[in-house]
Amino acid sequence: MNRLLFILRHAYKKLLLRALYKRYVINDNVIQDDVLETIRVRGCKVNPDTIEKKFYHLMLYYPEYAIIFLWRIGGGSKRIKQVFGKDFHCKIFQSTKIDGGMMCYHPFATVINAKSIGKNFQFRNGLTIGNKNNDNTLLPTIGNNVVVGAHVVIIGDITIGDNVVIGAGSVVVKNVPSNCVIAGNPAKIIK
Repeated sequence: MNRLLFILRHAYKKLLLRALYKRYVINDNVIQDDVLETIRVRGCKVNPDTIEKKFYHLMLYYPEYAIIFLWRIGGGSKRIKQVFGKDFHCKIFQSTKIDGGMMCYHPFATVINAKSIGKNFQFRNGLTIGNKNNDNTLLPTIGNNVVVGAHVVIIGDITIGDNVVIGAGSVVVKNVPSNCVIAGNPAKIIK
């Protein structure tokens, strides 16, 4: 009985994935960039090597990716969340503009509220990106290829450049130039 239930659940997921792929992924370059970057960074091997199969793989085996996908499509239905999502307590404000290639590791206790975030943004658990003094005009702008460690706080009307790595536990409250590594509280350039 358990084996039959497993087979039925898996078949249902596959049918749902086909519908999601056709409706959301096939014509959306931003979602496709998320898929490709997550596959690349995680080193997944998918056969055949198609965007469709990569999407299926991520949705079935990486609930962290499902969180990003569900955010991209505006939350999805309750049924889709139950099938693919896990309760990570991750909130990304719909007003935040994020380019393709976003990926996350363990998005527990994460809140993202920014003006914009560039391509290939990677983050880990415990991230807080938000306003200063409860004023949504004072939000960060984050460039391309930014990698953020666990338990980082980024607040205020600041700009973080391209190709920046932010060390775990950092508190970022001032502008950060491109092409550097920062860490600490308050965060300072270390490389």
